Amino acid sequence: MTQLPGRVLFGAAYYHEYQPTPRLATDLDLMREAGFSVIRVGESVWSTWEPENGVFELDWLRPVLDGAHERGIAVVLGTPTYAVPPWLQRAHPEINAERRTGQPMGWGIRQEIDHTHPAFLFHAERIIRRIVGHYAAHPAVIGYQVDNEPGNELLHNRGVFQRFVDQLRHTYGTVDELNRAWGLTYWSHRLSTWADLWTPDANGQPQYDLAWRRFQGELTTAFIGWQAEVVRELARPDQFVTTCLAYARPAVHDQRLTERLDITAGNPYYAMRDALALPDTRTARQGWTTSGVWALYRSADRMYASRREPFLVTETNAQAIGPSWTNEPAWDGQWRQAAWALVSRGARMIEYWHWHTLHYGTETYWGGVLPHSLEPGRVYRELARIGAEFERVGELVAGLTPDAEVAMVYSTDARWALEDHPMLPLPDGSGGDRESYHAVFDALYRGAFDAGLGVAIQHAERLAEEDPVELAARHPLLVAAGLLVADDALLRRLERYAAAGGHLVLGVRTGYGDEEARARLERKPAHLDGAAGAWYDEIATLDGPLPVRAAPGSGLDLPADATATRWVDGLLPTDAEVLARYAHPHFGRFAAVTTRAHGAGRITTLGTVPDPALAAAVLRWCAGLPGGSGGDAGWRPAAPSQTVTGATAADGTRLRFVHNWSWEPTEFTVPVGVREVTGEGAELAAGERLALGPWDVRVLAERMG
Repeated sequence: MTQLPGRVLFGAAYYHEYQPTPRLATDLDLMREAGFSVIRVGESVWSTWEPENGVFELDWLRPVLDGAHERGIAVVLGTPTYAVPPWLQRAHPEINAERRTGQPMGWGIRQEIDHTHPAFLFHAERIIRRIVGHYAAHPAVIGYQVDNEPGNELLHNRGVFQRFVDQLRHTYGTVDELNRAWGLTYWSHRLSTWADLWTPDANGQPQYDLAWRRFQGELTTAFIGWQAEVVRELARPDQFVTTCLAYARPAVHDQRLTERLDITAGNPYYAMRDALALPDTRTARQGWTTSGVWALYRSADRMYASRREPFLVTETNAQAIGPSWTNEPAWDGQWRQAAWALVSRGARMIEYWHWHTLHYGTETYWGGVLPHSLEPGRVYRELARIGAEFERVGELVAGLTPDAEVAMVYSTDARWALEDHPMLPLPDGSGGDRESYHAVFDALYRGAFDAGLGVAIQHAERLAEEDPVELAARHPLLVAAGLLVADDALLRRLERYAAAGGHLVLGVRTGYGDEEARARLERKPAHLDGAAGAWYDEIATLDGPLPVRAAPGSGLDLPADATATRWVDGLLPTDAEVLARYAHPHFGRFAAVTTRAHGAGRITTLGTVPDPALAAAVLRWCAGLPGGSGGDAGWRPAAPSQTVTGATAADGTRLRFVHNWSWEPTEFTVPVGVREVTGEGAELAAGERLALGPWDVRVLAERMG
């Protein structure tokens, strides 16, 4: 991992150039008083850096960098390539991105460019070299953010399509091989020459769509990697290079993209107020903002998984998030709760978007740390409390390794395949649910979270490189759900994981498709049915929740309200034990959950998208836990509104994060002697009670020795 300052960095994006009146010294003084140690600057204003073609104005930012440095505030400097100036749009209209072939999307927002076009790349490289070359030596600059939230558009420009055809030629060699691989005999789509390939606008062939999405992801990775290399030519050796990932972007493969960078950075935006309450009985749909405590943790675990190491938060909620009709700033304490939750899962920086609420533009009502009056208020005071805690705790919490009792396989290919050809209908029946993959993945992630199990997300590509014996030793419980796109080698590796002593949990769609998303010939789940002791060939969507009951003597402790949702695989056990069945006159013939010992391990198969109660019960059983939540002995929530998570510091200190996500005060009894690091360093003996107020969090360090 790249070198960073010893403590957790804390700050905001800062746009002094947007301020309606000069107030640089005032802003920076307020930041310092709030414990800010970092700001992000410069990424959104190419037209300020270069107001006319070849006319550069670079010194306007120097007072900001100088003032930050004088106050001990570090700077992450951005390259402005995601928001092109009007003169470039006018000079080269051909760089406008096309969302459909031959239909430019127009100008007036951002990321409207074909970032593969030579004219754009020429001007982008020129401005990058000017900015970085001008400021690389400045002592305030600790790193660079290239571009911003890349992968927002699927580019349909003619040149992009021709590059796609060229890639297909190199991948498949001949049109006959492509015809075979994509099944183009269907509906008379066989190609006789590469020139026969149609543009993707009206395509309905799943294999084409998956190849197109993979190609778009590669374009984004190449663009960001190219920028990173340009910056590295000019940057100091001690400066890092990253970008700012919005994980929901359609053309981003985060694992491959971050391989080209020095550290992962991302934007976990989340719904606040009652959306952060526990217990949580809602089933809110997730989007670019998440909803629910579990989903906030999932965002952090996704960022950790990109490079399997600690990460930076480049943007997160300062106040209201989104358009003018979503003004929902947090309750007192919730910013602090979220900040510590992110740190507990490996965040090395918490940076808010943004310092001051804008007075004009698209994001006028996307609230910053300061309101429109520019007077420090409640939000500023809440964040200043976090800054003071980070200063007090220092290096102890920087770069934590989060606890992970269960690993989950994440497949970007499967996500893309199920976005373009969903497996689940929308709840209102109006079409396919493009979030089908996350509906499956998130159901199991939330189940692990509700069971008190920390999650390590493993990208499918990296899993394919793992030694199954080592993986089983490191992660005794592994969930593979929604894995529609997988080659034979990956599925056999999952079987060997179980044989080596791991407990493999199979969810729906895993083992159904091959590496091209073609339906497999083998009995499902392919290459795993024998080891699992169960198979299926009938699948069905559900109109509503379906009650699930534990089989007598199974040992599975199912709540009375546990249900199957949205989907059923008609599981037929051969020699597997049935743990649960559906309470239904038709679906009752199928098993809902089965399990079978395999080699030194076990495979448990789940034939539905579980509701939170069912998912938590199954994963609690798989982890060998009693009816309560998971975690180490004694480190379990004492109230339904609590979460208790753990991590290991760089010096080996065991840290515990005890949250109370509620208006109601609660207590927690510490099982061992601890020191409270978020307060005044109070020492608590084993058995002492820790009081948590509304929307509170305490960070505890276990006594060593």
